[in-house]
Amino acid sequence: MDNIAFGQYYPGKSWIYKLDPRFKIIATIVFIVIIFLVPITNMNGLYMMLGLLGLFIIAFLTTGIPFIKVLNGLKPVLFLLMFTVVLQLIYTTGEAETLLYTIPMSIGLYPSLIIIGLLTLYIVFKRYLPFKTLILFVILFICFLVLWDNPFEKFNWNFSLQWASWDFKIYQAGVSRASIIFLRIVLMLGVTSLLTLSTMSTDINNGIEAVLSPLKIFKIPVGIFSMLISLTLRFIPTLMIEAKKIMNAQASRGVDFSEGSLKDKANQIIALLIPMFVISFKRAEDLSNAMEARGYIVGAKRTKIDELKLRWRDYLGIVILCLLLAGVIVGRIYLG
Repeated sequence: MDNIAFGQYYPGKSWIYKLDPRFKIIATIVFIVIIFLVPITNMNGLYMMLGLLGLFIIAFLTTGIPFIKVLNGLKPVLFLLMFTVVLQLIYTTGEAETLLYTIPMSIGLYPSLIIIGLLTLYIVFKRYLPFKTLILFVILFICFLVLWDNPFEKFNWNFSLQWASWDFKIYQAGVSRASIIFLRIVLMLGVTSLLTLSTMSTDINNGIEAVLSPLKIFKIPVGIFSMLISLTLRFIPTLMIEAKKIMNAQASRGVDFSEGSLKDKANQIIALLIPMFVISFKRAEDLSNAMEARGYIVGAKRTKIDELKLRWRDYLGIVILCLLLAGVIVGRIYLG
């Protein structure tokens, strides 16, 4: 929970902190649209996505924000990313001439015993292991190698115990689809994390309110809506920190959230949710009292000390973003 970057603000003085929050919000949305405009049916889309990844890395490294912040934010979805990649490689096929590699696979008694043994050892000893995620991926890779290059075949053992064999075929379309979907998720998380890491919650609130201001024509309370969004973004890391504190407090009393039966896990989750609800309501009450003490009235017209104003950096960013969008659209038409 400490690794969640979304919703956290990292103070700094680089160029990204000097951009208008309205531009940063619109640029984030447009960049996500650009990501989804990249075709996934051929290798040209992969080259385009790698180009976008390179631009994002260059831009991020110049912001002064530690890159480990984004990498830590990817940990909660790392297993989902790898699962998506594997599914795309397995189920995406293509023409015979686009076949890249054929991996002979087999399953039998001895490989099954090895796989079950490795997974059992991991489950039993994972509470004592550092880098659990890395070790799990290493074990899964070893299981794949056991199914691929069966070590017992070299000893001429009795292979009547082999149950099934098949060919794992990797096509060019599968590689491009898996890579592009992987990079899509990474870039989406990266660009949204970059927005929240470089923009204070008050600036996000003002930016959302300004971006959605045309909706005032339809009598939509844009100010209230933007306030709700900014408070939600701000409370995500706060509640995660509180949940971590509760888990540490209960762990010191002998509660182990990673072990136990299904019934025990349900009781542990209930024991976590009850104080979380209490803390959430207490935080909300304290926040409402603080807002009332500062003169905040729901629905009333508000003034701002610092008025938002676009500067030359924002106009330069708009030009770069438009060129990038136009380039991806042209690439999708002629290369997709």
